[in-house]
Amino acid sequence: MPGALARATVPAVGEAFFWGALGSSSLVLGGLLALRVRIHAELLGLIMAFGAGVLISAVAYELVEEAFDTSAGSGGVALGLALGSLTFFAGDLAIDRMGGSGRKRSDGGGQAGGSGLAIVLGIVLDGIPESIVLGLTLLTGDGISAAMLAAVFLSNLPESVAATVGLRKGGWSAGRVMGLGALVTAASGLAALVGFAVLDGASPRAVAFVLAFAAGAILTMLADTMMPEAFEHGGDYVGLATTAGFGLAFAITSLE
Repeated sequence: MPGALARATVPAVGEAFFWGALGSSSLVLGGLLALRVRIHAELLGLIMAFGAGVLISAVAYELVEEAFDTSAGSGGVALGLALGSLTFFAGDLAIDRMGGSGRKRSDGGGQAGGSGLAIVLGIVLDGIPESIVLGLTLLTGDGISAAMLAAVFLSNLPESVAATVGLRKGGWSAGRVMGLGALVTAASGLAALVGFAVLDGASPRAVAFVLAFAAGAILTMLADTMMPEAFEHGGDYVGLATTAGFGLAFAITSLE
């Protein structure tokens, strides 16, 4: 079979799916925690702040810097950032109008009053760019990026807790909530698989564009959802938590 999909071996494709699913497995873990333990809003805000710091570092050093080096000055980085940001903005706006605007609310109120379908689509929209990037990091031949994996895992955890609390308030059964987490985890694994398989053998400019596109989408998501929620509920230590997350991810990147 010609094309990129033929060049991607079955073991490598399976590895991409595994890492994508592992990064999003915190959706299931967060759901389990929310079902069994009452998590204080301030703690959840601090977790969001820490995860935001990790993602900011990953965007800067794992995505944008890599895209810039790979693009060789072709201008694809700026275009990718802009289109990624606009794509997330448009998708997020559509989901808000469907009833998913409060999907990251720590108190769960946004989910309880919103549309279940919109919340599902919102979680997918937030997580797909990150998962695609996980698959892309395997194309370097150096293995998965530990910093990006940590960023995806940590960013999904508070969102899962918030979504679980809200969906339960909205009448969802525990089994249905956990099934949703498992479904989105599988979808994230598929996104990582696609990111690896479709772009295996792609030109450096194409890879650079996709990296920058994901960076633009993730940055817009951070500013629109995670960071406002973190600062609203994280208390006096939210800045320290964000910086700690950034520093940890940078240290991991430096050691890779």
